[in-house]
Amino acid sequence: MSSPYAAAPETTPIPGGEHPVSLSGREPQVPAGRLVAEMVPPPRFDSVRFENYIPDPGQPSQAEAVRVLAGFAAATGTPAGPGPKRWFRRAAAPAAPAGPGGVYLDGGYGVGKTHLLASLWHATDAPREQKAFGTFVELTNLVGALGFQQAVQALSGHRLVCIDEFELDDPGDTVLVSTLLGKLADAGVRLAATSNTLPGKLGEGRFAAADFLREIQGLSARFLSLRIDGQDYRHRGLPEAPAPFSDDEVTAAAGRTAGASLDDFPTLLAHLARVHPSRYGALCDGVEAVFLRGVEPVQDQATALRLVVLADRLYDREVSVMASGRPFDRIFSEEMLAGGYRKKYFRAISRLTALARDAARLAD
Repeated sequence: MSSPYAAAPETTPIPGGEHPVSLSGREPQVPAGRLVAEMVPPPRFDSVRFENYIPDPGQPSQAEAVRVLAGFAAATGTPAGPGPKRWFRRAAAPAAPAGPGGVYLDGGYGVGKTHLLASLWHATDAPREQKAFGTFVELTNLVGALGFQQAVQALSGHRLVCIDEFELDDPGDTVLVSTLLGKLADAGVRLAATSNTLPGKLGEGRFAAADFLREIQGLSARFLSLRIDGQDYRHRGLPEAPAPFSDDEVTAAAGRTAGASLDDFPTLLAHLARVHPSRYGALCDGVEAVFLRGVEPVQDQATALRLVVLADRLYDREVSVMASGRPFDRIFSEEMLAGGYRKKYFRAISRLTALARDAARLAD
């Protein structure tokens, strides 16, 4: 396979050490076919199954979700006889299995919704090319890369399409994806989705399900909504995230870490504006640990949203993040955390904090 980069990545010299790559020196080029082929659970969720999801004994909704989803997977599996391979062409719709055509997992951050969604993908007895798994953003990027009709054709022969982090804060994208899901549901594709509930809503007995079902309009009758209660597992019973390191500590650690990238935070943020978010995964190809110097609060919404996408791609790939400057729970302003995109920012804080905790071992 040829390199996904238009030019050799720049490096950041380390006195007396190695030369980590610089993410801000990479210009990934991603063919549309790769976007379809990579619609599978990310590496972090390669090995997750219903059997290794550990429900919180104090939250019975978690065990109930496992039971319901296992039944949904069984009903979604391949029917008797080999099915035709379908890709970029219209095929006969698969026979509709009994039960709801979609399932929606609603809950707070870190209760294991993505684990359960990926487990559903793994448990569904269907060929790999007839199952798709991606985030809401990845799905909108797919439509942008292929065009709406070709995206419908690429996915309409699937048995199952899983959408992680369904987002309701961009009306245009919500309508786009809702229309796409309607076409897929009409073709007999089974659907599964997750979305986060804001921390401020957790005590009100009102989760995001009402918003989700309202936005997907005609599809709402096809979805079974499952509420999953619980505490963010990424921080459950764990110590606080480590304090930021010094610039010198970050630079030294990058120099002795295989597969490292090293960037100044402001430079990386500026570079993200020149790379389409659909390419952020390719931007991280081959990187095992990210080192950032001078993390500081993000000044504008567009930059913050790009950082959210990068955080998702790093988290999916289990890439540790060691940084100097401000802690990750201080990079979004109070105004951002109270605004329309707050769900994205809280998710990014949770994930970057988990990756920063993973990076503590790199300081030794």
